[in-house]
Amino acid sequence: MTYGKSIFIQNRGGEDMASSMSEEEIYEEARKRVKAKREFFSHLTAYIAVNILLIIIWAVTGAGFLWFLFPLCGWGIGLFFHFMNTFVFTAKLDKAAVEREAEKIRREQK
Repeated sequence: MTYGKSIFIQNRGGEDMASSMSEEEIYEEARKRVKAKREFFSHLTAYIAVNILLIIIWAVTGAGFLWFLFPLCGWGIGLFFHFMNTFVFTAKLDKAAVEREAEKIRREQK
């Protein structure tokens, strides 16, 4: 799975590839980001559902040891990194830059 590649890579001519992106390419990048966000929320939903089930199993069996914390914490770490990759790194680094480049491209096409 990719969660959004940086589109600001230098091409061989030295100019940013983003400055040569068409409107379709811009929307394709946006589609990738929306897909990444949906995948994260699916992951979050599965995490919550499965861990609630594990806690219920623990409570019903009357086990004193909090064994459900192992999958809860382990999976939680993975979920945290998924969140960071989807929302923090990609969105923060690219959002404003993509919008500036998109506006620049639109002006050039006029």
